[in-house]
Amino acid sequence: MSTSALLKKVRKIEIKTKGLSNHIFAGEYHTAFKGKGMAFSEVREYQPGDDVRSIDWNVTARYNAPFVKVFEEEREMTVMLLIDVSASGNFGTQEQFKRELATELSAILAFSAINNNDKVGVIFFTDKVEQFIPPKKGKSHILRIIREVLAFQPTGKGTDIAGALKYFNSVIKKRSICFILSDFMSKEFERPLKIASKKHDLVALRIHDTREDTLPNIGLVPMQDAETEEIVFVDTSSKKVRDNFAKNRLQATDKLRKLFPASGVDLIDITTGTDYVKPLINFFKTRGSRR
Repeated sequence: MSTSALLKKVRKIEIKTKGLSNHIFAGEYHTAFKGKGMAFSEVREYQPGDDVRSIDWNVTARYNAPFVKVFEEEREMTVMLLIDVSASGNFGTQEQFKRELATELSAILAFSAINNNDKVGVIFFTDKVEQFIPPKKGKSHILRIIREVLAFQPTGKGTDIAGALKYFNSVIKKRSICFILSDFMSKEFERPLKIASKKHDLVALRIHDTREDTLPNIGLVPMQDAETEEIVFVDTSSKKVRDNFAKNRLQATDKLRKLFPASGVDLIDITTGTDYVKPLINFFKTRGSRR
């Protein structure tokens, strides 16, 4: 991709996602993800209805009138995006590839974070950790992240979520909010997921395409695994083959939907070619109501 074409794509995504994060997600994000705690801000005169436990007795004694301490929420947090850039992301039958959808979602989350004065960092991974961008603030930093997501060329093709989570735990020491954007077609990662969720606030965004769940009846066709490059011929005219494929996919999906809540991780399912605004808002609102 040429530099000019890349910059045009960055600008297009910025316009679309920044508007969404400013007008739709900013308040929801703030409500869903609370700060680290309360920090002292100032003292002011006592007003009827104030909690007597907040009275500052030293200032009250000095001025011979009741004063209370005022606290504000410490908002600054660290948001990490764990982005799956494996070869399976280069698939999509509903208007866009999974990786393109991941790019837009990453941008929305990043802009929502900086609107709330949070730091944002990224870990790109395949079957290994490809790149780590340390958490920072600022619009220029977010635009760099979007450029990287659009233009990044991974050296690996497979998916190792366990390895990405282990690396994440080792480089991010303080508690953070971590969004994992992947189709989660990976070998087992239950143990590192549970370890990470005890230390950090994890949210899984499962990005998938409807064609991954069922096979069409189109006869004998060659199919290539994007990650292993293995080619097999599949007789899609066989009802048994189609039924077994759908059954295996359903079992894999059910396993994930049980794994995440059991590990203390929130899950958002988003499909290519569909409106992702509604599931994101529903997630933020549901989460905000729990806090």
